[in-house]
Amino acid sequence: QVQLMESGGGLVQPGGSLRLSCAASESRFSIYTMAWYRQAPGKQRDLVASITSGGSTNYADSVKGRFTISRDNAKNTVYLQMNSLKPEDTAVYYCNADRYVHLIGQRYNYWGQGTQVTVSS
Repeated sequence: QVQLMESGGGLVQPGGSLRLSCAASESRFSIYTMAWYRQAPGKQRDLVASITSGGSTNYADSVKGRFTISRDNAKNTVYLQMNSLKPEDTAVYYCNADRYVHLIGQRYNYWGQGTQVTVSS
């Protein structure tokens, strides 16, 4: 069981920046694909950004050029740097860890508790 703990959320004005962090309890953190999702009130949970064990990244179109996902395997931590924040970025942001073991056909997927990000003047 992998435990994920997010931090760094809060209230920020439009155009501001925040950096989210997600610390994992798993010593084999480096083999997981890590991702950030977000869920606004009344909406589904959507992928914001992901980073593979090899460092390849993927972003939702709505955040490209503004958000950057990165990982520090020595610290078992993934980050989401959010710049030029907009009111529509307001949501609960969730950290996710995922890996698929092809040999046994088993997926391991874990979620954090979430951290609130509010963009408002």
